[in-house]
Amino acid sequence: MHKNNCYHCGSVCKVNEIKIDDKLFCCHGCKTVYEILNQNELSCYYDLQNAPGTIPTEIKGKFDYLDNDEIASKIIEFNDSDISVVNFYIPNIHCSSCIWVLENLHKLNKNVITSLVNFPKKEVRITFNNKNISLKEVVELITSIAYEPYISLDDAEVAKNKIDRKLIYQVAVAGFAFGNVMLLSFPEYFQMDEYWLNQFKPFFRALMLLLAVPALVYSAKDYLISAYKGLKHGILNIDVPISLGILVLFFRSSYEIFSQTGQGYFDSLTGLIFFLLLGKIFQQKTYGFLSFERDYKSYFPIAVTKVNKDKTKDNIAVHNIKKGDRLLIRNEEIIPVDGILLNGNGLLDYSFVTGESIPVIKISGDKVYAGGKQMQGAIEIEVLQGVEQSYLTQLWSNDIFQKNTSKNIKSLTDSISKHFTIIILSITFFAGIYWYIIDETMAFQVVSAILIIACPCALALSAPFALGNMIRIFGREKFYLKNTNVIEAIAKIKTLVFDKTGTITTSNSVEIAYFGKVLSPIELCNIKSILRGSNHPLSRILYDYLIYDDNAEVSNFHELLGKGLTGTIDNIQIKIGSSNFVASNEDQSNQTSIYIKFDNEIKGKYIFNNTYRKGLKNIFLNLSKHYKIAIITGDNTGEKEILTKILPPNSQILFHQKPEDKLKYIKSLQNNNQNVMMLGDGLNDAGALVQSNVGISVSENINVFSPACDAILDANNFNKIPAFIALSKKTISIIKISFAISFLYNIIGLLFAISGNLTPIVAAILMPISSITVVIFATITTNIIAKKILS
Repeated sequence: MHKNNCYHCGSVCKVNEIKIDDKLFCCHGCKTVYEILNQNELSCYYDLQNAPGTIPTEIKGKFDYLDNDEIASKIIEFNDSDISVVNFYIPNIHCSSCIWVLENLHKLNKNVITSLVNFPKKEVRITFNNKNISLKEVVELITSIAYEPYISLDDAEVAKNKIDRKLIYQVAVAGFAFGNVMLLSFPEYFQMDEYWLNQFKPFFRALMLLLAVPALVYSAKDYLISAYKGLKHGILNIDVPISLGILVLFFRSSYEIFSQTGQGYFDSLTGLIFFLLLGKIFQQKTYGFLSFERDYKSYFPIAVTKVNKDKTKDNIAVHNIKKGDRLLIRNEEIIPVDGILLNGNGLLDYSFVTGESIPVIKISGDKVYAGGKQMQGAIEIEVLQGVEQSYLTQLWSNDIFQKNTSKNIKSLTDSISKHFTIIILSITFFAGIYWYIIDETMAFQVVSAILIIACPCALALSAPFALGNMIRIFGREKFYLKNTNVIEAIAKIKTLVFDKTGTITTSNSVEIAYFGKVLSPIELCNIKSILRGSNHPLSRILYDYLIYDDNAEVSNFHELLGKGLTGTIDNIQIKIGSSNFVASNEDQSNQTSIYIKFDNEIKGKYIFNNTYRKGLKNIFLNLSKHYKIAIITGDNTGEKEILTKILPPNSQILFHQKPEDKLKYIKSLQNNNQNVMMLGDGLNDAGALVQSNVGISVSENINVFSPACDAILDANNFNKIPAFIALSKKTISIIKISFAISFLYNIIGLLFAISGNLTPIVAAILMPISSITVVIFATITTNIIAKKILS
């Protein structure tokens, strides 16, 4: 490269050139990219060519097919206005440094907005500005830093499911070395004093050294690299003591060979690596068998309203949606699948997908994407392709909607693991000194055995498997949790707050009566057409009650949560809602009512006689033994007497509560050190659900899906709430017992290792067995307890 050219991009540097590490840069952007790559050991990027900031020659043209809009549309998950979202499977992701670099793509190119890595699945989800950077340029960017994505227009799962043969090859190399080193060591074992054996002893020892090198360099490299990178970032991970044990054995054995003072410990070294890797394969097989990965088609409860050809409507599960289906999306509903807007005006909030809260206007014929929330009235869409529920779950778990939680079990585990490693290294140091004084030959065996046997792997695995298995159990019982942190939060609650309508009442058997002026069929049709756009429980009940068409064209639709609906049909403004909302002076203190107003004339009201869920009194009685209970509702005091009879003494009942009042009430409880579980309908109670420590949406019609909630409970299993809370507490107890088993195993193992009664090879065999034991214990115990409590 010319001496005045930028080291990164190759452009000619101007007068105000920037210099660092004797390299010239044309701007601060190029300098920043260089520093990022250099600090994270990615300077090999600059071996690609003389001007690495440009696209390398071997990449140029490789991804030109991505400029084809039809092809790009099959890969891009979301593409609207200025924002696009794409999810790539990247086989080369293997460590924390990979995560760091891929999640800092915005520093390499400012048009990349966010990039989030899913490490277990080796995926990166990239949000970018499609006006300034194309999909092809995004792919070229990540490929140029050695993270080429796997792109398949057919089925990317084929690549993900390929067996990773690297570990098998590493085991094969270690096993070959171990077997041959053992064979060459036989004369040493039996101390055979034979002329020809003595003559060839140096040669045999040299062969053992040569066989140990590939076992160290290739088979054990993942342990060594992980330990090195951990230490470099100030992290004492579990690979540090393992790597230290391996290196101690290798260098001590090499010293004995070169100094001709002994045969070394190459048999122990190669055996140690072999059994560590064998244990890793065994662990993977076991964990795969016990996998608690959710089957989203079975466990994720999103339904949607399908409009049939005869205009009738059915609620169907999203995994039954097919291309060409016509779906009704009501106000505040999440669109579960990509489609074309057919009817109505779309005002879509895509913050669920992109984090951007500015609504996007859509008209008939426009494409709409899964994850958008309709903000104004009802719309109808035609489905373009079947839904992938894991995509919706990924959105549900988006960091945008995560709550700030106090220290959980994962942070506790990480902290214990860190201090655990420090303690083990200290024990190893003092035990090594002691044995070096007593018996130098035993010192290295003891040191290696301690470093291998003392492993917090079992400690780190007990929580994920216990919590993960419980999520699966809850899913089978139609209690759907956002993530494992929710179980920990449930176990800590002190107060339960229930909404009334749609939560402790059921819409399946509500008695409805109309009082007022006689409504014409056209007026009833108009009322139903307004109600069609709402997902409020009372709106849905009244909508189902009216046996008229809902095909009137509604304009200026608005829904004021907790108050009512308004819309215009044939230049007539229609208001449907509470007495205050329609400006009625009638006293409604003893009735749950919906008032109807056409222009300035109040036509009448629909009165609802609520039916409470079966066994509600026993549920509250059971819960009151351990928790405080409160009912909070926007309804009037008409059913205060009934609620007082159902609720245990000292329970709190609050009426006439607006959504913002509910949120303030939750805050006041939390200010008094109360961990609160809020159970509501997921729509009017969205603010309270977000504010609570655990927000649960109780749903009979699971069209109402909101990222605000931590869990969704099928209303038919409402009576199992005490059991779910009890199971959450039991799960935490199981994790603590698993911790105790892990500590006990390590203490016993350490005692044997320190006393010199444990060889490194036996330690390597026992280490994975401890992890597997704890995992099996956590999984089986949670299953047994769940069966006992839920039966």
